[in-house]
Amino acid sequence: MTVGQRKDKRSLRRDVIVAASCGAFVAMMVGAAYASVPLYSWFCKTTGFGGTTQVAERAPDQILGRELTIRFDSNVAPGLPWRFEPEVNEVKVRIGEVTTVHYKVINQAAREITAQASYNVSPPQVGGYFNKINCFCFTQQTLKAGETREMAVVFYIDPEIVKDRDQNDLNTITLSYTFYRQREDARPVAEAPDANKSKL
Repeated sequence: MTVGQRKDKRSLRRDVIVAASCGAFVAMMVGAAYASVPLYSWFCKTTGFGGTTQVAERAPDQILGRELTIRFDSNVAPGLPWRFEPEVNEVKVRIGEVTTVHYKVINQAAREITAQASYNVSPPQVGGYFNKINCFCFTQQTLKAGETREMAVVFYIDPEIVKDRDQNDLNTITLSYTFYRQREDARPVAEAPDANKSKL
C-alpha cells in the first residue's frame, strides 16, 4: 500500500467517525427536545414552578380561619371562536376549604371544534399550594357548532401555605385559564357502496 493510499484510508476513517459523531449528536438533541416537554411539565406540576397548580385526590384534613380572595381569569387563544367566562369573577375561601366554581364556554363557530385549556396561578410562587381535585383543563373539550357547556373546577388552598413565611401577606390569588385550539384528527370517510353488489 502506498503512502497516498494510507493517507486516503486514514482520512476516510476520520470522516466516518466525524459523520457518526455528528449523527449521534443530532439524534441525542432530537431526543432531548422530545423529552424536555414531559420533563418540564412533570417538574412544574411537582414544584408549582411558574404558577402550575397541583392535582389532589381528596380534601385536606383541616380548614383554617384565614381567608383568601380567589380571582378567575379566562382567555381564548387567537383563532379559536369560543366565548369563555367564569360564573363569578372572584370568591372568598378559607384555607383548606374545598370550593367549586363553574365556567361557561360557547362555540361560536359553525362547525365542531376541539380545544384544551392551559392554566396557572398568580403570584407564581403559590402554585405549589393551589390544589385541584377536578378540572375541565385535564381533558380536551369538543363542542359542536353553537354548543354551550358549563364546566367545573374544584379546588382548595393547601393549609401548608401558612407555614410559608413568604406568604404571610398574601391576600389574593388569580387562577387563569387559556383555551387553545387542538389539531383535529382526520375522520374516516365512509366506504363507497360497491356498484357490483348493488346490482345483485
